[in-house]
Amino acid sequence: MSLGLLALLDDIAALAKVAASSLDDIAGQAAKAGSKAAGLVIDDTAVAPRFVTGFSAARELPIIGKITLGSLRNKLLILLPAALVLSLLLPKAITFLLMIGGAYLSYEGVEKIYGLLMPDAAGGHEAALDSINPDAKSLEDRKVASAIKTDFILSAEIMAITLSTVPNLGFLAQAAVLAIVGVGITLGVYGAVAIIVKADDIGLALARKDSAGVLVPALGRGLVTGMPYFLNALGIVGTFAMLWVGGGIILHGLETYGVEAPAHLAQHLAEGAATALPAAGTLLGWAVQALCSGVVGIVVGILTIPVVSYLLSPLWRKVGPFLRRGLRAIGI
Repeated sequence: MSLGLLALLDDIAALAKVAASSLDDIAGQAAKAGSKAAGLVIDDTAVAPRFVTGFSAARELPIIGKITLGSLRNKLLILLPAALVLSLLLPKAITFLLMIGGAYLSYEGVEKIYGLLMPDAAGGHEAALDSINPDAKSLEDRKVASAIKTDFILSAEIMAITLSTVPNLGFLAQAAVLAIVGVGITLGVYGAVAIIVKADDIGLALARKDSAGVLVPALGRGLVTGMPYFLNALGIVGTFAMLWVGGGIILHGLETYGVEAPAHLAQHLAEGAATALPAAGTLLGWAVQALCSGVVGIVVGILTIPVVSYLLSPLWRKVGPFLRRGLRAIGI
């Protein structure tokens, strides 16, 4: 799955190069930034299908369309200008914000593991953080609002990672890279989500084509039978992606602020594993690095849970309604 998403990002970068031929390095920078955000792309693709669960087949694509538009608005109208202003006024704050995002990803990853181990108890401490617009007119509206909120958090981290990879580009070039990555990832993710959620319907239609021989109906039955397992596997991959990306961001941020030992230890272990088995050196080295980052992500996630329980959740109960009303007043 991750290789397919990376290939998709390469295609996006190629299109960007055609569209911005006067800025030769923008496409390369967009591809580099998109690759660094690949773990978040995997998680975004893994999370999104659950927001259309329980709706009729006729409403699945319209709901995904609404979420896609909300995601583009998040990235282009809110996060892109905010990222550019931050780059101009407080460039040193980008690493700190990335680390906050890494801690959030780690927290979400640990929450998902906790939910698998103890489904009845998980999530209770963050119930207040999960509240959505009480004025929404229908279940569909509430689901879309919840999906766009989740997308906003992941999109903020994607845009921050993108910005951190192009610190030396000019203002307009940074804006172009952010826009290319933002639009490309959004269309790629939700295009993939649309295919995933409609795969069982496609499979059912193929399974009924008795006149098409044996292969086509068999393929359809395989899609119908296999999609639940595929979605479960995608969720597992998304959880691990959250942990290794979040932990990796924390390690890099600590190194930037002078706490170099954890990152150096992870790199040393990865290099040692690659040297021990040269035949699989690159893959094994990456796996060990990802494992180390994942361990850091788990530790940070566990430490973050009390912060959510005893600080953020009570704070949100007080300021959340005012913030939601303010955002609605300005049309966000």
